Amino acid sequence: MKLNLWKTSTLVLAGALALVVGRDAMIASAEAGHQPHMRQALDALEKAKHALEKATADKGGHRVKAIELTESAIAEVKLGIEYDKEHKDEVKENKEKAAEKAP
Repeated sequence: MKLNLWKTSTLVLAGALALVVGRDAMIASAEAGHQPHMRQALDALEKAKHALEKATADKGGHRVKAIELTESAIAEVKLGIEYDKEHKDEVKENKEKAAEKAP
């Protein structure tokens, strides 16, 4: 039985791609489980930035300003996610205290 080199290499590459995509999806899912609202906000901001970049340029400078503000918002959301990762115990204590005070 003679193996076709193209079929073999295609199968190997497809398998590697499936592993990489699957791994990335699992990581994203795990991260999203911890910060689902922040991740949703980040995704929405990145989509908005992409849409603004695709828009026609003649908007009196407002499109450019919107892109800058969106980039700033993306950076802030990422900093918030990182802060939460680094201060998990503090954040958890604050949530518990707030829950105790709630009626």
